[in-house]
Amino acid sequence: MFRTTLWLTVVTVAGLALGFGREWLLVDAWGAGARTDGFLVALFLPEAIRMTLAAGLLSSAALPLYQQLDVERRSGWVSTQVASVLLTGVLFSVVLAVAAGLWVKLIGPGLAPAAQHTAASSLLVLSCVVPMLLLHALAAAVGQAQQRFLVAGLGSFLYNLPPVLLLLQQRGASDERSLSWAFVAGAALMLLSVLPLLWRGGWRPWRWYWQRRDAADLYARLGPLLASAGASQGLVLVERICASFLGEGAITLVNLARKLVNLPLVALMSLNQVVLARMAQLGEDLAARRAALRLGLLLTAAMTIPAAAGMIGSAPSLVEVLLPSGMQHGPLPMLLAWFACVIVFGAWNALLARYAYAIGNTVLPMRYELAGSAVNALALAVVPAVTGIAGIAWAALAGCLVTAVLFLRRYALLGDPLMRRLPAMAMLALAGAVPLFLILPGQWLQISAASLYALAWLLLLGSWCLRVARAPTAVAAEMN
Repeated sequence: MFRTTLWLTVVTVAGLALGFGREWLLVDAWGAGARTDGFLVALFLPEAIRMTLAAGLLSSAALPLYQQLDVERRSGWVSTQVASVLLTGVLFSVVLAVAAGLWVKLIGPGLAPAAQHTAASSLLVLSCVVPMLLLHALAAAVGQAQQRFLVAGLGSFLYNLPPVLLLLQQRGASDERSLSWAFVAGAALMLLSVLPLLWRGGWRPWRWYWQRRDAADLYARLGPLLASAGASQGLVLVERICASFLGEGAITLVNLARKLVNLPLVALMSLNQVVLARMAQLGEDLAARRAALRLGLLLTAAMTIPAAAGMIGSAPSLVEVLLPSGMQHGPLPMLLAWFACVIVFGAWNALLARYAYAIGNTVLPMRYELAGSAVNALALAVVPAVTGIAGIAWAALAGCLVTAVLFLRRYALLGDPLMRRLPAMAMLALAGAVPLFLILPGQWLQISAASLYALAWLLLLGSWCLRVARAPTAVAAEMN
C-alpha cells in the first residue's frame, strides 16, 4: 500500500502542480476580473466531470464488478463498457453544447452579459472533452484491477500540458477559443495514454461486443454515486453562484483557494484508489477490511493535518509568493485558511465512503453525503450573505462534519479510540497554527515557522502510522 501510493503520488503531483500553474498563468495573463471569471464559469462543468472521475466515481462502481468476473468474461465486459461509456459521453457533450448559454446563465448569473456570451462560446468547444474523460476513467478502473495505477495517474499532467504551453507562449495575447481547444487537445492526450490498458483488458476497436446486462449493472451501481457526486458538484455550483454576486473576481478567488488547498494533498487521490482496490480484494473479510480502513484513515490524517496546519500558518505569505502580486491584501488568505480546515474532515469522508464501495454498496454513502450536502446548501443560502466570502468555506465545513458523524455512527466507530484521538489532534494542530497566521511578521519567517510546525506534526503522525503498519494485530486489539 505504501509503495504503490508513493509512486502514484509522484506521477499525480506533476499533474496537479501543472494544474495550479495553469490557474496562475490564467490570472497572470487576464487578471482576477470578469474575463477570468467568465472562462472559469465555462470550464466549470467539464472540470467538475474530470475531477469527479479522477476522485474515483467510475472506478468505485466498475472495480467490484470487474473483479467478480471470470477471466474469460472480462474482455467482453470491457468491450461492452467502452461502447456504453462512449455513447454516454457523446450524449453529455451534446447536452452541454446545445444548451451552453443556459448552463452559463445558471452557473454565473451575476456575470455581465458580454462575459456570459464569451463563456457560452468557450463551453461549446469544451464540451468535446467529455467522451474522452469518461473513456479515460473506464481505462483507469481496468488498470486498477490489474494493479496498474501509474499510467492513469499521468492523466492530469497530460490534460493540463497543452493549456499551460499555450499560456506560456501567448500570455495576455491568448484568447478563450484557443485556450478551449487546448483543453480538448489535453483530453485527447489523456485518452491516448490509457488505450493500452483497455487493450490489455481485451478491448479491440474492430470487434463489437454488447451485453445489455453488463451495461445495466454498471449504471445501477453508478446511480447512487452520481447522486452523491452531483450533490457535491452542485454545492460547488452554488458556491460559484454565490461568488458571482459577491463582486468582480470573487469566482476567481474561490477557485484559487480550492486549487491551493489541494496542492499539498496530491497523495489523497492515490491513497483512496489503493485502499479501495485493497478493500475490494478483501471482500467479505470484515476484520481485514476494517483494519485497512483504520490504517487508511490514519494515513489520511498524516497527510492532511500537517498540510492544513502549515497552510493556515503561512496563508498570507503563500498567497504573496505563489500568486500574482497584490492578492495577499484581500480576502484570499483568510479564505484559504478556512478551506484548509475543510480538507482535513472532507478527506476522511472520501475514505469512509470507499469502505462501503468496496463491497458494492453505493447507496449508503449516497444517503450520508446527500445529508451533508443539504446542510452545506442551507448554510450557503444564508452564511455568505452575512459574513462575506469566508462563509463559503464555513458552509462547506459544516456539511463535512455532518457527513463524517453519520458515517462513523453507521460503522460503529464513534466509540473507537482512533476516531476520538484523530479529530482532537486535528483541532489542536489547526488551532495551534492560527497565531502564526496572525502574529508573525515577514514573508519567509512566517513560511519557515509554519513549515517547521507542519513537519513536527508530520513526524508525530508518521511515527503513529508506522507503528500501526508494523503491528496491526496489537493495535487492533488496543483499539477494540
